[in-house]
Amino acid sequence: MATDSWALAVDEQEAAAESVGPDPFTVHTHDRAAQSLLNKLIRSNLVNTTNQVEVLQRDPNSPLYSVRSFEELRFPQNLIAQSQSGTGKTAAFVLAMLSHVDPANRWPQCLCVSPTYELALQTGKVIEQMGKFYPEVKLMYAIRGNKLDRGVKLQEQIVIGTPGTVLDWCSKLRFIDPKKIKVFVLDEADVMIATQGHQDQSIRIQRMLPKNCQMLLFSATFEESVWNFAKRIVPEPNIIKLKREEETLDTIKQYYVNCNCKEEKFQALCNIYGAITIAQAMIFCHTRKTAGWLAAELSREGHQVALLSGEMMVEQRAAVIERFRDGKEKVLVTTNVCARGIDVEQVSVVINFDLPVDKDGNPDNETYLHRIGRTGRFGKRGLAINMVDSKASMNILNRIQEHFNKKIEKLDTDDLDEIEKIAN
Repeated sequence: MATDSWALAVDEQEAAAESVGPDPFTVHTHDRAAQSLLNKLIRSNLVNTTNQVEVLQRDPNSPLYSVRSFEELRFPQNLIAQSQSGTGKTAAFVLAMLSHVDPANRWPQCLCVSPTYELALQTGKVIEQMGKFYPEVKLMYAIRGNKLDRGVKLQEQIVIGTPGTVLDWCSKLRFIDPKKIKVFVLDEADVMIATQGHQDQSIRIQRMLPKNCQMLLFSATFEESVWNFAKRIVPEPNIIKLKREEETLDTIKQYYVNCNCKEEKFQALCNIYGAITIAQAMIFCHTRKTAGWLAAELSREGHQVALLSGEMMVEQRAAVIERFRDGKEKVLVTTNVCARGIDVEQVSVVINFDLPVDKDGNPDNETYLHRIGRTGRFGKRGLAINMVDSKASMNILNRIQEHFNKKIEKLDTDDLDEIEKIAN
């Protein structure tokens, strides 16, 4: 498989983003898109998931009736599918596209839309790798910066790009004849709808496609907004969803420590480290500033510390996670944004230096579960320690206890005997 040479106009994208200013919508999208890209970079193999798959199909005779994995999919019909990072989803839909292409026809036949430039490039890499054995099939990137002369008709059979550019190429510039598209893939729908304009552009692209075009839509999450969007894009779908995992904290011992300020929290942390042996720990902070301060203080105390924070490039974050996973650092200090999707078997303790709250200051129970769940994995017992420094954070802790119906015990970090007990 070959790709034509194309220019990458990252500066143009960044300039456009800066001119708009920090819209909260964009910030949220960047987090989701960056997280998705990070997951792709740090996965070296397929993930074994324990999730149960729920298949809801419009046709009880559907070949999807008994499907339990993406490998079993042959994509005979329209599909809405929930898939976590690392489950082989990209390979599955690339296979679907390659199997529908007629290489003798020199025009676009498969169209894949990704929410960001970087995610489009990642998917493109998979298409290029899998298409090595199909050299007559060509790939084109419909991304900003890939300028074509007006009047050109694309001869590449597969086009992957971002919604704005794909829409322009289908309508205004007419590089693509949408009526000849056989397979339309919309990837990362949850990231897509968090970006202003992408939802509308995707719907406009879909409306240009022929009735017999096969539609495949993928999303990691399925909150109601994603669901409503998916149903507008994919008519009469077969649906594959992950059943919600039972919220289980049974293998994790939870404690809280009363403090008055961040310095007291830090001292409590040092006392815990002085009393028990910790293989590896993840420490969560609410802001980049706190995370940076804490990492510096821990380093000064002689700990091997890795810091993950939002201003890092995705590739830098991936390198930090790899070092932590390899055991080169024993402590990972991170803000919540960066922490999703990190699975490290040796993590024995999770510390909430700041408790997780949503944008309105209410307890973020899902994030709490997500954070401390990293320690009770792989059949091991885990330990979670929560730092409380005000009446407000005590209230948050009490509401988290109520939500999970699990008591969080008080820990006196000035009592070394008591700390030693929790490790046994």
